[in-house]
Amino acid sequence: MSAVVTALIAEDEAPQRAALLDMLAEAWPELEVVGACEDGPSALLVAAEQRPQVAFLDIRMPGVGGLDIARAVVAGGGLVVFTTAYDEYAIRAFEAGATDYLLKPVQAARLQQTVDRLRIRLQQPRPVAPAPAIDELEAQLRPRGERLIRWISASAGDSVRMIGIDEVVYFQAQDKYVRVVTAADEAVIRMPLKELLAGLDPDLFWQVHRSVVVRVSAIERLRKDALGRPGLRLKSRPETLPVSAAFVHRFRGM
Repeated sequence: MSAVVTALIAEDEAPQRAALLDMLAEAWPELEVVGACEDGPSALLVAAEQRPQVAFLDIRMPGVGGLDIARAVVAGGGLVVFTTAYDEYAIRAFEAGATDYLLKPVQAARLQQTVDRLRIRLQQPRPVAPAPAIDELEAQLRPRGERLIRWISASAGDSVRMIGIDEVVYFQAQDKYVRVVTAADEAVIRMPLKELLAGLDPDLFWQVHRSVVVRVSAIERLRKDALGRPGLRLKSRPETLPVSAAFVHRFRGM
């Protein structure tokens, strides 16, 4: 008897979601769908709580898109298949390292090929870390001026936590990780600060040091210590953040 494999589906169009569920039941009887979600936030919750082995994700969904959900799935050790109505997105997704892609409307024969590929990949070891390729794909697909980071999949102890961008007070690079600090706690992600900054709204987040990006509204004041070094006091955190000379000009008049 074949082992059960868990799966997540994220598709905001009900007819296509239902069709994919029906075809998967035929092509992969032992597949257990732990979530068939119509929106990104629900899919993020399922990804964090259930840690599905496989996810079929629509690249473009309102609010939280498939790329954000993919980070959570990959962080949990799962494999990702992107679904899209556009050839150019599919090609980029495949080149960026997705396990596979499906063009909508999904065809049964093409889905069977994907299932066969997933069965093989599930037998192979794979890293439990967000794939840089997902970030590369996001950069390729991002229209000019659009900021796609709305949720962050971060490690907190032995679990993966989904942090809304509105919760973040500041980011701080440390070694190979970036601390994601909220008013109440913190977690870590494996992403260069430079790449993270490219996905943030520059009106809401400022880089104030080579290793620190802070939410502007979280700043209480800029102060200098006894040696004349500038630092930021925050409204909701006790620590003081360093400010590089190159960024002091941002605070003139504050």
